[in-house]
Amino acid sequence: MCDLIYQPLLYCYLLIGLLIPKKQPDNVNHPLHVSTTNVNFNAQEGKLELTCTVFTDDFESAIAKQYKVKTDLSKPDMHAAMDGLVKNYISNHVQIKTNDKALTLNYLGFEVDREAVNVYLESNKILAFKKVSAEISILHNLYDDQINIVHITENGTRKSTKLEYPETKVSQSF
Repeated sequence: MCDLIYQPLLYCYLLIGLLIPKKQPDNVNHPLHVSTTNVNFNAQEGKLELTCTVFTDDFESAIAKQYKVKTDLSKPDMHAAMDGLVKNYISNHVQIKTNDKALTLNYLGFEVDREAVNVYLESNKILAFKKVSAEISILHNLYDDQINIVHITENGTRKSTKLEYPETKVSQSF
């Protein structure tokens, strides 16, 4: 008799569980922690141009953890306040050298593009170079499975490197 009652009850629970949509938590983390840094030599300007692309939620978490502040890179009314934090974070986690000489990188700004943030930097005018070195530690303060992909392009030749945590340094010769 109990089997007759429990079996339909089990089917009801299964059916209800399948039919009622489950609300996803607002802060679902994605399983891949990756950033890309594109370093391009603009021969006309004589400058290196950098674009760092990072998932917005990860970038906000890394900045919040490092500076102990609330972050929201997507809100236009917070853009000015976030600008300084993004500049400081990137300047602490991205360094570039040409021919073993450290470059000053000028922060140009950031923009949110769907689920990613693009941060733009450029060097001062530089002389010809044979070697570019980069030290990239974006999100290393947050994830120990972080991957930073670095693309360095000079005169149409692109060389790419995958830096897996804890690696931070790459060097390419042209």
